[in-house]
Amino acid sequence: MAGIVLLSGGLDSTLALALYLETDIINLALTFDYGQRANQNEVSAAQRIAKYYNIPHKVINLPFLEEQTHSALVNRSKNLPFVGLEELDNLEQTQQSAQQVWVPNRNGLFMNIAAVFAENLGEPTSLITGFNLEEAATFPDNSVEFIDAVNQSLSYSTQEKVTVVSPTSILTKTEIVKEGLRLNVPFKYIWSCYESTERICGQCESCQRLKRALLGNNAQELVDQLFGAP
Repeated sequence: MAGIVLLSGGLDSTLALALYLETDIINLALTFDYGQRANQNEVSAAQRIAKYYNIPHKVINLPFLEEQTHSALVNRSKNLPFVGLEELDNLEQTQQSAQQVWVPNRNGLFMNIAAVFAENLGEPTSLITGFNLEEAATFPDNSVEFIDAVNQSLSYSTQEKVTVVSPTSILTKTEIVKEGLRLNVPFKYIWSCYESTERICGQCESCQRLKRALLGNNAQELVDQLFGAP
């Protein structure tokens, strides 16, 4: 069975890639540039990760999505939301944060584009996505239910048995990092930050979730490497 990974260069998509490779092959990695703040960092990270795993890589530019997106994830005149480590399990806080970085139909669009590439492989293909249990609470397009719904749709819109899978979808970030340590994933290459600074900002919700997951695995050395030693 063929495989196409939707690779943002972040923690979850990288781990989804690594977990999938334990049992099958990946033919292509796709990264989407829709004008997000961290687009250059994400593309560079994805390129390094794809090269590390010897997977062909392609960047898809979606300028129209940038034009239709008004959230802080794209609009640099808006401040990114900040959620502290102690607030990551506060649903009210994280729902507010999610609203401020929401991109219209982003994951649905990405998977439908990837399905076009999958059809051209001429065989049943898995679209590998890096969803996670934590963020599914505030981003419904990260959920197992969303995967099921997309697969129902793809059963009508594709002919080559294209299906979405997410090896990380039932895992928390802490569990994802644990698997990454087991698989010797190159954490130094990932970019799990909403910002486009030289070093990951350490302040946005994505950074905070990564930091908590690393600390939960006693990976202080990685925390110092990625966030800077105190």
